[in-house]
Amino acid sequence: MTTVLIADDQPLQRLGFRMLLDGTPNTSVVGEAENGIEAVRQAAKLRPDVVLMDIRMPGIDGIEATRRITSEGGRSRVLVLTTFDFDEYAYSALRAGASGFLLKDARPEELLAGIRAVAAGDAVVAPSTTRRMLSNLTSRAVQETENPRLTGLTRREREVLIAVASGLNNTEIAESLVLSESTVKTHVGRVLARIGARDRVQAVIIAYDAGLVPRS
Repeated sequence: MTTVLIADDQPLQRLGFRMLLDGTPNTSVVGEAENGIEAVRQAAKLRPDVVLMDIRMPGIDGIEATRRITSEGGRSRVLVLTTFDFDEYAYSALRAGASGFLLKDARPEELLAGIRAVAAGDAVVAPSTTRRMLSNLTSRAVQETENPRLTGLTRREREVLIAVASGLNNTEIAESLVLSESTVKTHVGRVLARIGARDRVQAVIIAYDAGLVPRS
């Protein structure tokens, strides 16, 4: 059973999400929040698997609420939903610790798939923003310096991180580095743990911030 907390300042929006999720097998809405402060409080109290987080809310916004929830190091993962397809929103949400970013006009099956992916520890980003966001991250890349998060990586783990940051999936990484997929999966898990990344999206951001991936 995947438990979900809905954080949105629009009552009708919360109702729509609840109706969809309550009608989905193995998914349960455990609470609602109408602002960022309430979202943080409810997440700490209810410990849901996934928090559906709006960005524009009164008090503290969804970005700050996400930062506070994920900084606690608890089980809850955040999937940000917004009406606005702005790259900066996506980048800020993911840097704050969100495991996903989707638009509210996503089809029901896309939202449900996103919730399942995030609950399973994966990451999801709206297809319309992925390419632009990665391009934006590339433009921010700087010359690589000795980043404390990267110093503990082996040569192979660094290669895997670069491949992940380049957008390759496990199958493609295995082919590129001539490894088995199971070995790649093990390496990816170790890389995430060593650099303190919650998921692959966070690993991409860390790699670009450190300048590990060169400008395209």
